[in-house]
Amino acid sequence: MKDNYFHAVFEATKSVADKIRTKSGLASDGAELVDLVFSSKNPVLAINTLRTETEQSEHKGFANLLKGVFGTFRNVTAHAPKIHWTIEEQDALDFLTMVSYLHRRLDRAIKVIKS
Repeated sequence: MKDNYFHAVFEATKSVADKIRTKSGLASDGAELVDLVFSSKNPVLAINTLRTETEQSEHKGFANLLKGVFGTFRNVTAHAPKIHWTIEEQDALDFLTMVSYLHRRLDRAIKVIKS
């Protein structure tokens, strides 16, 4: 009602990290968490079968998208005072749509069984 989307964006970003931690069992955060969980050589979670070059590329791209979200939204909102970081309604709505996509893909991610 006040056109203040700061906390909605911050909490939505934290929810993505929480879901990754819950599904992976790891306790890291941010880019470090993504690098550990979605490693291209030894992933903990996979968003597809990783059998083809295309699937491996998609997996890497998804990891980059996650890291971009943390760097662009979570890190900024966690470290900058609210008065110095503003987000417009349309940007907040677009971001929340992206978070919805990330959650949907994470919901379907599978734990990789180590051989």
